[in-house]
Amino acid sequence: MDNFFERENLRYAMIGSGSWATALAKLLMNNQERISWYVRRDEMIEDMKRSHHNPHYLPSAKFNPDRIFFSSDINEIIENSDVLVFCIPSAYFLPEAEQIRTSLKNKFIVSAIKGMIPIDNITVAEYFNRKYEIPFSSIGVVSGPCHAEEVAMERLSYLTLSSKHIEVARSLCEVFACSYIKTVPGTDIYGVEFAAVLKNIYAVAAGVCNALSYGDNFMAVLITNAFHEMRDFLRASHPDSNRLTSTSAYLGDLLVTCYSQFSRNRTFGSMIGKGYSVHATKIEMNMVAEGYYATKCIYEINKKYGIDMPIAEAMYKILYEEKYPAYIIKQLSENLK
Repeated sequence: MDNFFERENLRYAMIGSGSWATALAKLLMNNQERISWYVRRDEMIEDMKRSHHNPHYLPSAKFNPDRIFFSSDINEIIENSDVLVFCIPSAYFLPEAEQIRTSLKNKFIVSAIKGMIPIDNITVAEYFNRKYEIPFSSIGVVSGPCHAEEVAMERLSYLTLSSKHIEVARSLCEVFACSYIKTVPGTDIYGVEFAAVLKNIYAVAAGVCNALSYGDNFMAVLITNAFHEMRDFLRASHPDSNRLTSTSAYLGDLLVTCYSQFSRNRTFGSMIGKGYSVHATKIEMNMVAEGYYATKCIYEINKKYGIDMPIAEAMYKILYEEKYPAYIIKQLSENLK
C-alpha cells in the first residue's frame, strides 16, 4: 500500500474559515512551515492578515500571516496543495464544493466536517468518493472530542485521525499532534463520521432539556440512552467488529458536546427549549449548529433501518414538526431507561 504521507514536500491547505477551521489551521502551522488557506471573502482575508488572527471566529488563535498563502479562489488553493483539509459547515458545503473545477486526482482529502451532505444524506467521505472518485484510501477524517475554543487556548485535547489504512492514520496523527494535542489513529471512517453527526443531535436534546430545568440526574440518563442509540445505529447501518464505541471518538465526543459550555449545539437546543423558533435561534447565534441539519438527515436515513431512536425522533418533532418542546420531552422521559 502506498502511504501518501511518505511523499516529500507535501503542501497542506485549509478549506474553510470558521472556528474549527481556524483551530485546525493553527495546528497545521505547528508542524508546517507554510500552509494555504481558502477564505471565501477577500475582506475577511485582509482582516486576518492585518490582525494576525481570525477576528470573526476564534480570535484567541494567533498566527503569522507571512506563513500563509490566502486566497478566495478555491481552485487556486487546490491547485497549489496536496493535502486538502475541508472544514466548511455541512449546510454550506455543496455551494463551495460545486465551485471546484480543478482536478482532485492525486490529492489527499481530510474531512473535518461534523455533518452530512443534506440533499443526499451521505457523509463527506462518501461524497468525495462518489462525486470525484476519490478512493477511500485517499480520505481521512478528523474527529474529537475537541472544541475549537480549547485548542485556541492550548488546553490539552485529543483528536482521532481515521483513514482506511492504519499506517495512513498514523501519518495523519503526526500532522496534527503537538504538545497540547494528543492524537489517536483509527480506521473506522464511517463510524466516526456518523458518530460526529449523531452527537450533535443529542447535544441539541441536552440543551432543550437544560432549558426546561431538567437536572443532572435526568441528563445522565438522557446521554446514556443517546449513547445506546448511537451504538445501535452504527451497528445496524455499518457493522464493524473492530469498532469500540466506548472510546473517545464516540462516547467522549458525545459527552463533551452534550456538557460543554462551548457546545453550539447545546446552546442551540437551549434556545429552542426557552421558546425561540428555529429561525430566530439561527439569527441570534450567527453560527451553524450542525445538529439541526443532522436531525433531518438521520430521520430520513433511519426510514431504511427502523432503529429505535426515541431521542433523535423527539428532536425531529421539535425542530421540524414544531411540536411543543416541554410536551415532547415529557413524553420522551417516560420511555428512557
